[in-house]
Amino acid sequence: MFNKETKKYLGIVRQIAITDFKLKYEGSVLGYLWSLVKPMMLFSILYFVFTQFFKIGNAVPHYPVYLLLGIVMWTFFVEITSMCLGSIVGKGQLIRKVYFPRAILIFANSMTAFLTFSLNLFVVVLFMLFMGVVPTFQGVLLFLLVLVEFSFLVLGLALFLSSLFVKFRDLTHIWEVVLQFMFYATPMIYPLSIVPLKIAKILMLSPLAQIIQDARFALITPQAQTAWQVLGIKYFWIPYTLPFVAFIVGVFVFQKTADKFAEEV
Repeated sequence: MFNKETKKYLGIVRQIAITDFKLKYEGSVLGYLWSLVKPMMLFSILYFVFTQFFKIGNAVPHYPVYLLLGIVMWTFFVEITSMCLGSIVGKGQLIRKVYFPRAILIFANSMTAFLTFSLNLFVVVLFMLFMGVVPTFQGVLLFLLVLVEFSFLVLGLALFLSSLFVKFRDLTHIWEVVLQFMFYATPMIYPLSIVPLKIAKILMLSPLAQIIQDARFALITPQAQTAWQVLGIKYFWIPYTLPFVAFIVGVFVFQKTADKFAEEV
């Protein structure tokens, strides 16, 4: 059972998450539908380019679903890290006036991103069924484990980035460049089979690449190359370990700097 203090903090997390989700789409014509429209627009553009011009997608089984799942997971990664990066500074007035565990702000913004992610995953499931892609029970279980790993990665990065941003405001621009690099360094729009093996091994050391490929392997096609297939027994454990390392480091850095947030925001 939760004590009264825990219930109070959970209530704060819920209220901030709901408020931020409403404010995010306040005044827009489509409102909440933008959370579905944006990844679908990106999917449509990339699908057209990589099937009609570069002909890459034609060699991938169920490429439309393959691509859409990758885009949805990438969009979630970008949204949660970008939102949480400025979450402490953005709530500076609240932090100076009221005491509460500062991590609440990170978890609240994370809940907002998770809600959008859940809506997008629902669209992916509908699209999979429409395309005749039905995952196995084992595949669904594996995907759920991948989501747990994904959660550790994004929360760790969110805690780490938000704590650094309090002191280093240029981090926003640096992170934008990093995200652009990661977009092309992650096998999201292209299959690993077209990449030279040496480069593929470097790409699959990234936990984000490993997570997206494992998700595709679990839900869409066993032909999606995974970290253990590309890296082999010697190195396959690296991308699976990094999300938990990122979480531990993120929690450590956040706790070390949280006491000074009220003075610095």
